[in-house]
Amino acid sequence: MNVVRADVPDVLIIEPRVFRDARGFLYESFNRDTFAALREWGIPGGFVQENHSRSAAGVLRGLHYQLHHPQGKLLTCVSGRIFDVAVDIRRGSPTFRQFTATILDAAEPRYVWIPPGFAHGFCVMGEGADVLYKCTDVYHPEDEHGILWSDPSIGIPWPVENPAVAAKDEAYAPLDDRREDLPVYGV
Repeated sequence: MNVVRADVPDVLIIEPRVFRDARGFLYESFNRDTFAALREWGIPGGFVQENHSRSAAGVLRGLHYQLHHPQGKLLTCVSGRIFDVAVDIRRGSPTFRQFTATILDAAEPRYVWIPPGFAHGFCVMGEGADVLYKCTDVYHPEDEHGILWSDPSIGIPWPVENPAVAAKDEAYAPLDDRREDLPVYGV
């Protein structure tokens, strides 16, 4: 595997070794020992939950985070193509408010590691997409929080005009209005 730091250095892009031939490709989507070796990069072992998200064309999901049960997420796109975004919302972080965006495409397998303390979202680029993500903590619905996906103070250049967004995602406040509900860097 090849590991590269994203624009916001705590976020990582992980490129698995892909074997291709005229029939298609094969890669190990998960190997306990291979992923255990990624601990030196700050990715803990022991994922406890995996989610599968299917989204139609034009769907935008996010920006979500959990405060008291923060989840690190290891994402990959297994069908279609997405514009994936991680925003550092850790108060006191040197990269607070900065975001990094990565295109994940099922035709070019790779992962994004989003550590706890980041808000996450993505939008579908094309007809639809399936995203798998492993989490370091289980989901707690009572701890669900979010930042307005279109917050101008963050300035994410979403590549979809008039995205299909859930009502709860439209109702989230901008980052500056969420100060009391944000994780603290280094805690």
